[in-house]
Amino acid sequence: MENITLGQNGPVVKPVCIGTWAWGDKLFWNYGNEYGPQELQAAFEAAVEVGVAFFDTAEVYGFGVSEQLLGQFMHKTTQQVQIATKYGPFPWRITAQSVSDALTESLKRLQVPKVTLYQVHWPFTFFMSQETLMNALADEVERGRIEAVGVSNYSAEQMRAAQKILTCRGVPLAVNQVRYSLLDRQIETNGILDAARELGVTILAYSPLAQGLLSGKYTVNSSQTPSGGRKWDPRFSKQGLQKIEPVISLLRQIGEKYDRTPAQVALNWLVTQGNVIPIAGAKTAQQVRDNAGAAGWRLSDEEWAELEKVSRPWRI
Repeated sequence: MENITLGQNGPVVKPVCIGTWAWGDKLFWNYGNEYGPQELQAAFEAAVEVGVAFFDTAEVYGFGVSEQLLGQFMHKTTQQVQIATKYGPFPWRITAQSVSDALTESLKRLQVPKVTLYQVHWPFTFFMSQETLMNALADEVERGRIEAVGVSNYSAEQMRAAQKILTCRGVPLAVNQVRYSLLDRQIETNGILDAARELGVTILAYSPLAQGLLSGKYTVNSSQTPSGGRKWDPRFSKQGLQKIEPVISLLRQIGEKYDRTPAQVALNWLVTQGNVIPIAGAKTAQQVRDNAGAAGWRLSDEEWAELEKVSRPWRI
């Protein structure tokens, strides 16, 4: 499985990341009802077993529960695990010390002395300037508590501003985590992807399966119904599912050639681009194994182009 370097000279990680937004989240994902700690521990163990032990979490996921669960699971293994977590720039955090304090609390929940990647969850400044924020993150790199600095949901202009500040400290911006999939291609037209390539910034693609739409489970004639917050998402309506049918059909067709699922083909479309890492959410061991099946092979140039063409309506 070919590894990827985060940014210009950051840590080397796996080409697929396991997303843990659902780990402990009761508001959107119904944690505690449809699944719980036992299923999540099995998912964690499966990730270690198949060699994709790179996890993305955040202090706000489950209000800290996601980080706590990862910490508990990591404590039980001797295998290397890489963690990316996120800092929330809330209005009441107004000093560099608040960044350091937030990182301290995340490290406590994770039970580790440092994390592979620390990201700013949103580009809101409120009462703390980007200069203060980025310099505080650079300080933590120097202290050895984070290996690389990333941002999330930053525009092309905001990426450039963050990169400029960090470069002055000798800490290049490693990552921008943004929504990106065959059904969410706006970063190709709003300048984010071009800026990332220019700056040498890796794209971490969240919702790479569009909340499960690209899994092929949800069709107009399927009895499968979405749960949690997806029940109110118009993309899961009959009209929405009819719109994506050409994409799903092509994913199935290509998948049959490689004995892969539609989801694995959709994830590979991102991986094949290079310097793009999909963050595929997983609540069970089987989902982790399915996600891992997106790596270790490549779509042909022709197949990649066919998927690019059929999904062009989602570039705007």
